[in-house]
Amino acid sequence: MKSQVAVLRTRPPSVVEDYGRLMRLVKYEQTLPRDRDLILKLNLSWTKYFPACSSPPWQLDGILTTLLADGYDRRRIFPVENKTVVTDPVSGARNNKWLPVLQRHGLPFIPLPDVEWTVYRFKTPLLRLNDLFPEGIEIPKMFIGKNVLQAPTCKVHGHSLTTGAIKNAFGGLLKEVRHYAHEFIHEVMVDLMLMQRELHPGILAVMDGTVMGDGAGPRTLVPRVGNVILASADQVAIDATAARIMGFDPLAIPYLRMCHERGLGVADPRQIEIVGDAAAAEVSLGFRTRRSLVIWGDQLIRRGPLRPLKRLLLHSPLVVWAPFASNVYHDLLWYPTVGRRRIRAFAATPWGRLFESY
Repeated sequence: MKSQVAVLRTRPPSVVEDYGRLMRLVKYEQTLPRDRDLILKLNLSWTKYFPACSSPPWQLDGILTTLLADGYDRRRIFPVENKTVVTDPVSGARNNKWLPVLQRHGLPFIPLPDVEWTVYRFKTPLLRLNDLFPEGIEIPKMFIGKNVLQAPTCKVHGHSLTTGAIKNAFGGLLKEVRHYAHEFIHEVMVDLMLMQRELHPGILAVMDGTVMGDGAGPRTLVPRVGNVILASADQVAIDATAARIMGFDPLAIPYLRMCHERGLGVADPRQIEIVGDAAAAEVSLGFRTRRSLVIWGDQLIRRGPLRPLKRLLLHSPLVVWAPFASNVYHDLLWYPTVGRRRIRAFAATPWGRLFESY
């Protein structure tokens, strides 16, 4: 049986309404019934605002407008995001203009560092995470038994080649020390699929590709206007479709191939049914994943010639150098120079003007 992915072309004046059309195309209410609590997992790759890096406000606006119009109880919707060693979810929610959207819809923003976490003993055998965290995998207690709606953006990633719905769970189900998993990122992505199957009765992904990220993702991106949005109950299929649109062979991306081979979803485009605008899914934009200076250095330590120093540099009190170096490079060097030029160019586009309107 084929997996179904909805793809629509969109423009700034209609994007909020188009999200409703998109979600209804995949009959989202069958996946996320109204009688169960819903985690809305946003995507924050940088505390600062940068196009395509994190969930844009119109994605959040479109999702919430649709849910509330279709009778979902706002008291059962929980918009969340986590922190990393280099991001702050509250500042990120403000800089990416989520807070005014949430306020208008009468919903709070829930930073995951503020909720209760618990060690969860997964019955499903995992590939890597049990070994990486032998003391137990801590997850937010509020995730257990709730449906989840993943709200990623369409972009490349220096560790995993592409990132989307599956990688979005990485930021929800693991604490800030999840950077330990970068060494085995593709196996960990499979683990995330296995974990979600055990935790969530229903999972839906709604991806923003209005502005996509090319180059050295997930932060130091080259924004590309894509004008598409995607949705699916199959996280593997939506990530495969997004990868194909960006210009990649989905089955050549290890985490997608591994999930496909294990029956966790469909990554073969021949087995994916596109509903909506099938022609939009046939585009190949020719993206190339590059590594930022920070990811290049991280991989030198985790998998390269500096590996003998890994325990000293990343698993000892000296580890504080890593987030310090990342923040210096990203926030103090790259963002005010290269990043600022790219933001100015983006601000002149219709999507840039829409961002400013929020």
